[in-house]
Amino acid sequence: MSSNSGFFITLEGIEGSGKSTQADYLFSSLKEVNIPCLLTREPGGTPLGDKIRDLLLNPKSGVIDPLAEVFLFEASRREHIKQVIGPALQEGKIVICVRFTDSTLAYQGYGRRVPLSHLYYLNDITTEGIVPDLTVLLDVEPQVGLARSLSHTNEEELRFEKEFLRSKEFLWAVRDGYLQLAQESPERFVVIDTTNRSKKEVSVMVQEIVWQRLRGRGVS
Repeated sequence: MSSNSGFFITLEGIEGSGKSTQADYLFSSLKEVNIPCLLTREPGGTPLGDKIRDLLLNPKSGVIDPLAEVFLFEASRREHIKQVIGPALQEGKIVICVRFTDSTLAYQGYGRRVPLSHLYYLNDITTEGIVPDLTVLLDVEPQVGLARSLSHTNEEELRFEKEFLRSKEFLWAVRDGYLQLAQESPERFVVIDTTNRSKKEVSVMVQEIVWQRLRGRGVS
């Protein structure tokens, strides 16, 4: 992680992979042993970010141009970095974030075909070079993940799910993109298949991975 004293963990994956659930479990486990930590998410995490999140996820927003969508995500991320993630890392906290720059690469790059070179450039500007120390990719077969997501997502946050129902190929492309990103950065990514595992089983695996990395940095 660039020029920070904390530890930055991101959880990535397609809809229904269990990111929010596992982030909650991990955050609770760290709090129980009094480790300073922060739980946040993208898009969102700041007042502006939450407004952008509402706009992006609401089906009433209709079809958004792919590049315009990128700029909305990046605007949310910029505020998130400056107001939340950056300061927390400088304070030495462990930051747990549900989605980060890899989501932009997977969804807008591999999914919507926005040139990856554009996205890498924008991500770098937005984050000022802050990169996760550990990215846990929760992999799930798209049809399983989509079914899970549709069963518990608020009706006002279903824009992406409704799009995926119309074009299942999109979600497969996003998943393939995530797996490609993991192959390209094996030192940062850990992939866990959640398709046939219980939440508890996945939680144990996530926490083992995180503690292994933290002990490597002298945290116990």
